[in-house]
Amino acid sequence: MAAAARRRITVPGLRGAERAVPAATVARLPLYLRALVALEDSSVAMVSSEELAGVAGVTSTKLRKDLSYLGSYGRRGVGYDVTALRSHIEDEMGLTRDLPVLIVGVGNLGHALANYSGMTGRGFCVVGLIDADESVVGHSVAGVVVRPLGDLETLVAEHPGCIGVVAVPASAAQPVTDRLVRSGVRSILTFAPLSLEVPDGVEVRKVDLAVELQILAYHERLRTPPAVAAG
Repeated sequence: MAAAARRRITVPGLRGAERAVPAATVARLPLYLRALVALEDSSVAMVSSEELAGVAGVTSTKLRKDLSYLGSYGRRGVGYDVTALRSHIEDEMGLTRDLPVLIVGVGNLGHALANYSGMTGRGFCVVGLIDADESVVGHSVAGVVVRPLGDLETLVAEHPGCIGVVAVPASAAQPVTDRLVRSGVRSILTFAPLSLEVPDGVEVRKVDLAVELQILAYHERLRTPPAVAAG
């Protein structure tokens, strides 16, 4: 795999050494974590690679290879300790503390994100809401007061290491991203249907709802019998 497709993470217990982990593996870690949480909630203490892979929706071979990058190896004939593996993955992903999240744009999407209960208990905490619309500023959403766009830099300074969420119209996405980057934000999630330009060292994850719907449309077409032309 090309080096550009790899991300570097530190593996505990290797005295600061770093191991190259494929980006595809990093992207699957949340699937394993979600599966482990579900198993733990069901009071499952140990799980085999086959069982965990089935819950996560991947092959057992792929799961074992992914976890080997983290230095996690199950015990032959026993499997993985669910709680220990969950803690290990959370540590690798930096989820041992609540990461601050700053949402810019408090329209319908911003409201939904601020109220999303899935962040709570998953290692994230919404610490700031920002909007350019003065009619929205001052309102409280999910217990967080919306502040004006001019407070963006102040909020970033108050919460170093925060993740910026860009939930503004496409025309405002790049300017908002530029301000986040200049303020020191290095991790950005965007819902804007365009590619954002950022300097090296800044990670951008893009959620394009139209693309996801198009993928679903393709799978739906495969399940739908072709129409028979009238004779």
